[in-house]
Amino acid sequence: MTITIILLIALALVFDFLNGFHDSANAIATVVSTRVLSPGKAVIWAAFFEFLAFFFFGSHVANTIGKGIVNINIIDSAIVFGALAGACAWNIITWYFGLPSSSSHALIGGLIGAAMVKAGPSSLLAPGIIKVVSWIVISPVLGFVLGRIVAMAVYWMFSRTSPSKVDQFFRRGQLVSSALFSMGHGGNDAQKTMGIVSLALVAATRNGVFNHLPGWLKFLRTPEAADPQSQHIALWIKVLCALTMGAGTAAGGWRVIKTLGHKLVRLQPVHGFAAETAAASVLLGTALLGMPVSTTHVLTSAIIGVGAAKRWSALKWSLAEKIVWAWVFTLPASGALAYILVWSLQSLGWTF
Repeated sequence: MTITIILLIALALVFDFLNGFHDSANAIATVVSTRVLSPGKAVIWAAFFEFLAFFFFGSHVANTIGKGIVNINIIDSAIVFGALAGACAWNIITWYFGLPSSSSHALIGGLIGAAMVKAGPSSLLAPGIIKVVSWIVISPVLGFVLGRIVAMAVYWMFSRTSPSKVDQFFRRGQLVSSALFSMGHGGNDAQKTMGIVSLALVAATRNGVFNHLPGWLKFLRTPEAADPQSQHIALWIKVLCALTMGAGTAAGGWRVIKTLGHKLVRLQPVHGFAAETAAASVLLGTALLGMPVSTTHVLTSAIIGVGAAKRWSALKWSLAEKIVWAWVFTLPASGALAYILVWSLQSLGWTF
C-alpha cells in the first residue's frame, strides 16, 4: 500500500504537469502572439510567476476540490486514481486537437465519475458541484464583459495617441498583465492538484498505510492524513505542486497556444493587455474566494470580449463555437472516462 500512495502522488504530479503544459496557452498565448516576448522567454516568465503565486494565496481552492465535491468518507485509492486518469486522458485528447479545454473541470469530472462507481449519487456533495457548475457559466461571462470593458476603456483613453506610442506603451504593460495572469493561474490551477494529493493521503490513512511507513516517508503524515477536515495543506505539497505546474508551463503546449494566440483573433499588444488584465482580475478574485474556475474559460472569453470590442467580424466564430463545445463536454466526458476505467478495473478484480 505504501507503493500505491507514492504512485498516486506521482500520478497527481503527472496531471499537474499536463495542466501546466496544456494551460501554458492561457499564460503566454497573448504575449507570444503580440511578439512582446519570444515563446521561450514567455514560458519562463509565466512559470516563474505561477510558482510565485504559491507565496500569496491560501488553500481555499484546494480545500474546495479536496473536501467539497465528493463525500470524503468514501474516498479510496481507486477514486483518486480514476479522477486523475480520467482528467489526464481528457487533457491529452484536447491538447492533440488544439482545443483549450479546462483541466480543472476535467479533474472535477473525473472525481465525480470515479466516486459514482463506488457509492453512486449519494457520494456527491451537491453544494460544491453546484458551485463549480454555476461558475462554468459565470466566469466566462465575467471574462467577456471585463475584456470588452477594459478594451473599450483603453481605446477611449488612448484615442488621440499615435499608434506607435500606444504599441510601445502596451508592450511594457503586457509584461505586467501577463505576470498577473500567470499568478492567477498558479493560485487557482496548482491548488487543484494540492486538493487531490490531500485526498490521496486521506485514502492512505483509511487503509492504514501510515501505520507501516518507513522512517524516510514520515513526512507524508500531513494534517490531511491525521484530520481530513483540516483546512491546512502541508508545505511540501504546495511547493511540489507549484514547481511541477511551472515545469509543465515551461514545456509549453504549442498546439493550444496557436489556437488562442493566432487563430481565434489577431491580437496586438493593446488587445493582449486588455485580455490578460480582465482575465487576471477574475482569477485573482476567485482564487481568494475559493472558487475553482477554469483559467481556460476565463482567458478565452476575455479574448473574445476584446475581439468584440475591436469589431465582431474580427473573431473566428466557427472556432469559438468548437471551443465552447469542448467546455460543455469536459465535465461529462472526463467523468465518463473515469467511470469506465474504474468500473473496468474493479470488474477485472484489480485492487488499489
